[in-house]
Parts: sequence; C-alpha cells; structure tokens
Amino acid sequence: MKRLKTDYPGVFYREADRIGGKGKERVYYVLFKKDGRLHEEKVGRQYADDMTAAKAARIRGERIENKRQSRKEIREEKKAVKWTFAKLWEQYQESNPELKALAADQSRWKCYLEESVGKKEPGELVPLDVDRLRITLTKMKSLTTACRVLELLRRLINFGIKKNLTPPLPFKITLPKQNNEKTEDLTAEQIKALLKAIAEDPDTLAGDMMKLALFTGMRRGELFKLKFADVDFERGFIRIVDPKGGQDQTIPLNDAARGVLKAREAESESPYVFPSRTGGHRVEIGKSIRRIKTAANLPADFRPLHGLRHVFASALASSGQVDLYTLQRLLTHKSPLMTQRYAHLRDDALRRASDLAGDIVNEIITRKENAEGSDNENRQV
Repeated sequence: MKRLKTDYPGVFYREADRIGGKGKERVYYVLFKKDGRLHEEKVGRQYADDMTAAKAARIRGERIENKRQSRKEIREEKKAVKWTFAKLWEQYQESNPELKALAADQSRWKCYLEESVGKKEPGELVPLDVDRLRITLTKMKSLTTACRVLELLRRLINFGIKKNLTPPLPFKITLPKQNNEKTEDLTAEQIKALLKAIAEDPDTLAGDMMKLALFTGMRRGELFKLKFADVDFERGFIRIVDPKGGQDQTIPLNDAARGVLKAREAESESPYVFPSRTGGHRVEIGKSIRRIKTAANLPADFRPLHGLRHVFASALASSGQVDLYTLQRLLTHKSPLMTQRYAHLRDDALRRASDLAGDIVNEIITRKENAEGSDNENRQV
C-alpha cells in the first residue's frame, strides 16, 4: 500500500477500510533510526484508535528516546503477564472506583471468590469449577447470593476480555434462575410482634431504619444514603437521591415516618439519618436487624429490610384504595411491570368490595320481600 506523507517528519499513513463502519480511514506509521537500523512501526488508526499525525509524531519522539514501548512489545508483555482472577480483580477495582456496588462486590470477592478462583486464570476455569461454586453457594447461602457472586465472576471475565487481557471462555457461565416475583408479607400479629421487638431492642438506629422501611417502602440502599438535607419537613416529602431507577425521586412524608425522622434529627450529629459509627455513610446493619427479626419470630426467609418494603406495598394494594399507578410512584418503580406483582392483592380487594356490594343488594331484596309479605298478611286479615 502506498505511503502518504504528513506535515510531520518520519510520519506517514496508508488508507484502509474503516473498522466497524463504511468508508476509509488513515492508518498512521512512524519511521525512525535506532541502533543503526531503520524501524517502521504502526502507531494507530484514525478512528479506531483516535490517532492523528501530531499524536504519531509524539509517539515517534518517545520511541527514539526509549520512553515508549512499541505496540508489539506491549502485546508481548501482556501475554507474559499471568492475568489471574486476583489480578483482574485489582485492575477492575482501579478501573471502576465509583461503582455503586463496589463495596458489596468487595465483600463477595473476599468471602466467596478469592480462595476458590483467585490464583486461577480465566482460561484455566472449566464448567465443573463453576458448578461446584454454584452448588456450594446455594447450600451455604441464598440463591440470590449465588447469583450475585457468579455474576461478579462473569463480570471479571468480561472485563478481562474487553481489555484484551484474557481470551474468551469456551463456555458460558449461566446464573441460577430466581423467582423475582416473590412478594413477602406479614400478618397484623407479626407486625405487632415486630414493633414490640424493635421497641425492646437496644439498637434504636436499626429499629428506626426498619420502621422507616415499613412506613415508606424505601429500599435498603436508599435508607443508607438518606440525609436530613433530603427530608423536607415543611412541605412534607423525602427526596430519594440516585435511586435504583437512576433519576432522583420524591415520595410523600407521612406522619409515621415524620415521627421517626424528627426523633433521629434531635439526637444525631451526622448529616446522615442512619450513619455509621464514625458518622459517615453506612453500608451494613445486618446483625442488628437479624436479631430483631429473630426476637419477633418472623419467618426464616423474611428479609428484614426489603421484606418490609413488600409489606408496605402489599398493605396499600390490598386496601383497595390505592391504584397501581400511585403505588408505582410511591415505590419509585421505573416500570409498571415491577408493580404488577401486587395486582392480585388489589384484585382481591376489589373482589371483596364486589362481594360486599352483592351482600348489600341481597339484604335490600330480602327486606323488600319481607315487607311485601307482611303487607299481604295484613290485607288478608
């Protein structure tokens, strides 16, 4: 292919088909002498590598001064590095420092992946390794935990492939199927037992967090991030910052939630409603809420915070007084499909209302028939 000159000495380009698009693009090369030999090296493509003649000239200068490796040397160095899962995990954290779930991922890595696959390269992984990990996790922990750990494993592999650090696997990692339609609920007696256990537990912060989940339906992560600055007592709303759906939302501040938040504001010195011991952003509270759950004798599979969000939603849906659109807004669901799991509760409420209407009509008919029977008897007399 013909060399085409640029305004920079020792820099030229050739035209080639554009990668992933129509038309042509420039592929830049540099020429320079080193150790008595003339070197010609490709430095990058116009669009695929965002390369320009000026950038190529800078690279040429760095190559002459031994301040930069060639593309070939970089590729060979990458091949020489043993990219184990442990090394991929380090690189993944450095590349995603602001990832929302990084703290949770760090815990999953430390507890479940570091020992089992940390020293292995992705290419050494076989389907049996994944099966053993899945079986162990589902026996030790919940199906949800197994899914999230395996999803992190898959994410690390995809990260290595995307960064051209590791080759693709010859098989796919499939996650166990979850029943995401599970809707947890509590009876009136169970709710009373829970509130009694909260009142008797020494950890008032954990108890208040559980009460706010019950009174507002807020998510676990939203409770951890909640600041007093997000609560407007005067106008009566709570601002949900950076929720699961992405866009900030507001929900009404009811009297029960107001009481919890006012009490916390009076005794807190932190900007967070539910701070950590150092006054910063809290990320865990499992031990205390599990203790309260046990004291209240709640079902073993009931999730203390997320389950209370379901209780909040179920109570509103089964009342028959709240439509699903309103419920969607209160739960800050991005899609109405997520709220549909409560539709049967609203249907039950409507059915009860219909049955009540039927009973009222039947009672009216019975009264009318009785009255007509009495009139006939009186006329015969």
